[in-house]
Amino acid sequence: MDLATLKAFKPSEYQEAADGYRAVSEMACSAKDTIDNKVAAGIRNSLEGRAAKAALGELAELSKDFHYAQTECGLVGTALNGFSYDMAAAKRKLEAALADAEAAGCTVGADGSVSFPAGGTEVDGKVPEGGTVSVSTSATDPTSAALERQAVHMHPNPNFGKAVELANRIGDALKEATDADAKWAPKLRALKADDDLAVSDRDWADAKSDQDGVSEAGKKYLESLPQPPKDGSPKDNAAWWKDLSDEERAAWVSLRPDAVGKLDGLPSAVRDEANRVVFDETRARQQMELNSIPKPPANKWTWITAGGYPSKVHTDEWMEWNRKYGDRYDFLTKSLHGMQDIQKRFDATGTNELPEAYLLGFSTEGDGRAIIANGNPDTADHQAVYVPGTTSDLNSISGNIDRMVNLWGAARNEADGKTVATITWLGYDAPDDVVKDAPFEHYAYDGAPALTKFLDGLETSHTGDTPPHRTVIGHSYGTTLIGAAAEKGTLNADDIVLAGSPGVKVSQATEMDVPKGHVWNEEAEGDVVPDLGRWGHGGDWFVIPSDPEFGANQMTTDTEGHSGYWNPGSDSLTNQAYVVTGHGDDVPLKPPPDYWAHVK
Repeated sequence: MDLATLKAFKPSEYQEAADGYRAVSEMACSAKDTIDNKVAAGIRNSLEGRAAKAALGELAELSKDFHYAQTECGLVGTALNGFSYDMAAAKRKLEAALADAEAAGCTVGADGSVSFPAGGTEVDGKVPEGGTVSVSTSATDPTSAALERQAVHMHPNPNFGKAVELANRIGDALKEATDADAKWAPKLRALKADDDLAVSDRDWADAKSDQDGVSEAGKKYLESLPQPPKDGSPKDNAAWWKDLSDEERAAWVSLRPDAVGKLDGLPSAVRDEANRVVFDETRARQQMELNSIPKPPANKWTWITAGGYPSKVHTDEWMEWNRKYGDRYDFLTKSLHGMQDIQKRFDATGTNELPEAYLLGFSTEGDGRAIIANGNPDTADHQAVYVPGTTSDLNSISGNIDRMVNLWGAARNEADGKTVATITWLGYDAPDDVVKDAPFEHYAYDGAPALTKFLDGLETSHTGDTPPHRTVIGHSYGTTLIGAAAEKGTLNADDIVLAGSPGVKVSQATEMDVPKGHVWNEEAEGDVVPDLGRWGHGGDWFVIPSDPEFGANQMTTDTEGHSGYWNPGSDSLTNQAYVVTGHGDDVPLKPPPDYWAHVK
């Protein structure tokens, strides 16, 4: 880049362009939300038939278009700001060098060369003449730098040394600008969509590549922005976000949606926006990877005769395929299945007046993580956070989402017109196996800090005039995790509901870190988990919440077994809804055991 071009560069013009792209991104986001949460939701809530189904299909595609436009325009805006940042830094260096040259009586040529005046001690009656130093860059090689210093020292005109320094500074500024232009040009050119209206997996995969490219090019720009607190509390996170400018917020969401989506304490709408980008990009990339893996051989099994008896074994073809691809194929299949179920919940908004969903956490690492809210927790009068138990993972998220959908419907009916948000919190690594893993307590204690932080985040991000009423609900091993969190005395909740609990590590309800009388328990007929689990997770003398001495409110149940507590229309579900909406006095309780003895 030449001197005239850099001098004429106006960062404000690029910043204004970035603002324009950010505005388009925000409009696309608003359009997407309107389609998903109003137009499509209205159709689902009031219309049926082929025409309605076809309309919803078209709206889904249009929503994808707007979401992709939102993401890409956000990246363009951030890229322009990053380019402007790099160029502005180079221009400041050039302007400083030009000002110093003028002060030193030197003249800078159009090519960046520096002419210096005569000066120094007379030699043979003459003052050493002035001259011109060609534009250069600062020597980085030690030998070259030493030679340059020697030349300056030996020159009879002291202005020569000043000119060399100025020429180097001017050259450095021009090189920095040239490098910035070369770095950003291909990144900006890459931010170009296909000339069609179909957003494919490849488009979203390209969006992730664009994001990585802009992040790499904009490293200095991102580092110049206020950084999120390291291991910050939800209040620290919220204060950081509040102090950011619109430009800075857009940069963080577009370049690091994975980081923003994880920060407890940030507004739920912001976390949802960031996690939706991660969700779509991850789903596209994993689907493309799965498509690239050869399908497993159809002849998976064969029969052999061993010792006179036929045995069923895997074929050699299948064994070879499994050795090469089996683990990855299994991971991708399960991960994509879970994402498909999350998308089904997104697409169910409006059905039976179901509110919009908020994706408050998402990752496919390990067994996966997902935090899905029905309704906006930040504005809800009542919040319910559900912690699932053993075998819960991303692949099986559907059932846990459905439970909180069912609870939302039941709670809405009991909320006296107030708003309710129910949340499926799969924010920990649940035990994979009932026998091999569930007896161990480390899953609970390892996951408890994340639950505590999430609950504190709900308190921080709430925008209502009065604090929300918050209920934490656990099922099976999820109750053990809640107990582990309560044992530390940091459970930010008003009520606790335990269902099918194998034990909560403590011996009394008063140790659960909620007001006295606000621990509720359900044990259905035929649920064997409580008695089996007490030996590993019960409190002193193996006491569990179903025992009278624990001191929980024993709610009546009309479901059977370990998994029916959220069956639609059941008393078991309705009783939870009473607690969630602050109507605990309406919950019918089981008579104490001595009552049954009296009756008999």
